[in-house]
Amino acid sequence: MGLSLAWNNEQEIMEIGEDLIELLDKLLQKAGEVEGVTEGEVALTFVSDEAIHELNRDYRGIDRPTDVLSFAMNESLDEEMDIVYELEEGEELDDMTDVLGDIIISVERAQAQAEDYGHSLTREIGFLFVHGFLHLLGYDHQDVASEKVMMGKQEAVLAQVGLVR
Repeated sequence: MGLSLAWNNEQEIMEIGEDLIELLDKLLQKAGEVEGVTEGEVALTFVSDEAIHELNRDYRGIDRPTDVLSFAMNESLDEEMDIVYELEEGEELDDMTDVLGDIIISVERAQAQAEDYGHSLTREIGFLFVHGFLHLLGYDHQDVASEKVMMGKQEAVLAQVGLVR
């Protein structure tokens, strides 16, 4: 199967073209290669600030918009899936465990940040996508050391596809 990208556009601020999706898929393959992840699906959704604000408030308790949110499927997957799907003896979760998780990107926030940082919107969306993917794999940036590791990984993957500042 390999790594696959499923995407959805739920905003009207920017048209999402095939070129961008191809680039994001390339980033997914590179990041997966670096991290040793060769199987799974990542679901990406482009949203407005209003939509990501609601998600951030409802799921993280933070009442403001953010740039990217990640929801990993592997967090206590076995326990949750047993309850939700009431598996019969001998049944497996192969189809569900192939899903790594969801990444939600606010296009409005990405546009503002690209302007603030002085680089392209494509680079900002690529950065947010790789950032979200690393979160799906369990990386975080709660302290200086973990942030340095995560930033280094992001920049290395972005550089491989030419998305430098």
